[in-house]
Amino acid sequence: METSMKERSTQIQVVLVSLLVIAAFIIGSLFTKVKYLERASEAQIPAAPSIAQQQAPAAPSAPALSLDLVKNVFSQAVIKFGDVNKKLVFIEVADPSCPYCHVAAGKNGELNKQMGDRFTLVADGGTYVAPVPEMKKLVESGKAAFAYVYTNGHGNGEMGTKALYCANEKGKFWEVHDLLMSSSGYAIINNVVKNDKTKSGELADFLKSVFSQEQMKKCLDSGKFDGRTAEDSKLATGVGVRGTPGFFINATNFAGAYSWKDMESAVADALK
Repeated sequence: METSMKERSTQIQVVLVSLLVIAAFIIGSLFTKVKYLERASEAQIPAAPSIAQQQAPAAPSAPALSLDLVKNVFSQAVIKFGDVNKKLVFIEVADPSCPYCHVAAGKNGELNKQMGDRFTLVADGGTYVAPVPEMKKLVESGKAAFAYVYTNGHGNGEMGTKALYCANEKGKFWEVHDLLMSSSGYAIINNVVKNDKTKSGELADFLKSVFSQEQMKKCLDSGKFDGRTAEDSKLATGVGVRGTPGFFINATNFAGAYSWKDMESAVADALK
């Protein structure tokens, strides 16, 4: 009996010693973790950046508009009429596939009506005066200079724009421009040709009433103006244009298909 009591006592001692060893291990681990956290706090480890800090910087804003900047665009444009030193300088930034560029051109009266009463032409019983023909009149009278610059405003205008470059080279810009800005021109640009270089024949055929079909196809197929649309777009971006149409009357910007009536005061100020 006495031996049995001693054995149980020994077993209890072993268990107690084991528990003490385990407890010591746990306490040591906790102590190490506390010290690590203290060192991290003392080192002032920086926090992760906030959402605001992680945001990319904003895109640079367009340069402040000035007459010199507008004249620089005029000087670099391929399609231009008149002397840049005139009192009155017009810049049109457009895309021949853009519906509101057609509205401003005034050669597609049905489309103007579809855009609502605000854009219905005077000739059709409305109050809207398309600005492009009025600008052309002032250029032809010798009172103004005019430049046409392309930028992508609707997605289908590259081939039509190249046709304008080709026509301008032969002194036929306005003839081709007015036909492309008609109802049938809108349809062929947006529904047939789009930006497809293989459709140069269809576009040349459409324009044959105002421009040599053979010369137009040859010019389009040559690729001579393939890079010009991108250059024009850079000019447009440089003066802050983000959509079409965009008009400049000297250093006054009219972003959209404004009626000529809204522009007349700026024109009058320039001609003083």
